[in-house]
Amino acid sequence: MSEFDDWIGRSITASDTLDPARCNALDIALGGAGDLRIGDPMPLLDHWLHFWDVKPPTELGSDGHPAKGGFLPPVRLPRRMWAGGRLSFVKPLMLGQEVKKTSTIASIAEKEGRSGKLVFVTIRHDFEAGEGVAVSEEQDLVYREPATERLAMPAPEDAPGAAWRQTIDPDPVLLFRYSALTMNGHRIHYDRPYAIEEEYYPGLVVHGPLQAKLLIRLAVTNLGDTITGFDFRGQQPAFDGLPLHVCGTAGDDGAELWTQQGEGKNMVASARTDR
Repeated sequence: MSEFDDWIGRSITASDTLDPARCNALDIALGGAGDLRIGDPMPLLDHWLHFWDVKPPTELGSDGHPAKGGFLPPVRLPRRMWAGGRLSFVKPLMLGQEVKKTSTIASIAEKEGRSGKLVFVTIRHDFEAGEGVAVSEEQDLVYREPATERLAMPAPEDAPGAAWRQTIDPDPVLLFRYSALTMNGHRIHYDRPYAIEEEYYPGLVVHGPLQAKLLIRLAVTNLGDTITGFDFRGQQPAFDGLPLHVCGTAGDDGAELWTQQGEGKNMVASARTDR
């Protein structure tokens, strides 16, 4: 038995109307034209720009996240990160649609890692628009102990020799824009003194979901609208101040993708297609 067993199976629902203005703002921030309109298919992963859960200041933790408890279990470990996820795209979500989101805590697992105690929480999200579920997602959160040693900034490396490759500058403006568009108050993405002095990072941290978005954009550019599934997993953090290489290569039934900054891969992902 775990102290968090009572949280497994808990569920909440929310509704939102898919807003082309939010999607266009992100598209422009990433170098696109921003010409989406009501009735167009929503770009993949732009549901993360919706369903904001805005809390008053009294219900925020010191890290800028909503305080623990309520829907999510009150894990006492202080550091919370989005570690990865798995998505299935059944049918397109259309801009202007009203969408219902049902979130359910699927599992909670306590483990010991090299850095100490870890708690993994997996949440299933189902997005319904019209008849049936359009997108199903499993989101993995990880809670960790406080940092005791400062991470080093990776050494700059040449871009890897990937078949598909884009290099971006994850500067503070881009990180601020993504935080604002997703209503993500986590201070490691925009508050440099907090990121360095409190959480021992060498700079601002590039959002995991932003890296996933960059990867799926690269996949869509090369595979078109055939993507039916997408899995991603963070391996090590990426920071502002260094180029971030967004890479991919085609496979038999989709593509293998990754971001890279320095020698190591930051995030790995796979896109599945209906071909």
